[in-house]
Amino acid sequence: MVLFPRRPPIQRRSFAARMAFGVLAAACFLAAPQAASAQNKIVDEVKAGVLAHDVGFLGHHLEQGPDVNLEMLFTPPDLLAIIGSPRPHIGADINTAGKTSDGYFGLTWGIMLIQGLFNPGDGIYANGSLGGAVHDGYIDSGPPNRKLLGSRVLFRESAELGYQLTPGISVSALLDHISNANLGRHNMGITSAGARLGFG
Repeated sequence: MVLFPRRPPIQRRSFAARMAFGVLAAACFLAAPQAASAQNKIVDEVKAGVLAHDVGFLGHHLEQGPDVNLEMLFTPPDLLAIIGSPRPHIGADINTAGKTSDGYFGLTWGIMLIQGLFNPGDGIYANGSLGGAVHDGYIDSGPPNRKLLGSRVLFRESAELGYQLTPGISVSALLDHISNANLGRHNMGITSAGARLGFG
């Protein structure tokens, strides 16, 4: 007797593939050479990295496998100046072990903490983001080794500390968390942590 389906209602592999394809296709299209000047570019930065999935911080560790993280940050429109000119972003955390993957969106605020640390153009920076995520995991029932996330759409927050090697290349450590803020029947949440490279 099968108590749980082998896959959640959203097919995990197809969901992860769609998320990866969507982010990569958007990055290729929007980052293509444009006639506009650099000040008017649409995509400000593209980031890619590997995260340890469900590390247990802010919750219990259940799920395994590293995540591939892809993220695209856009140049902030003028209307966001009133809240500090955060950069809109879209991204995906794609679990390589068939566990929970998610696509996410939101706003990223950043500050340069130290400029010209070793060379002109380098420095230490910090980013923080708020937004939402849509996942392909389990909601209210599932196997004992899977997180019950309570709702399909979740809140997402992240914190990032990085080193800007050059004006166009950065390396950073990222911590991100998705949960429903106790608005659902279950709220196990998933926290992931790892490293990323940024190009922009």
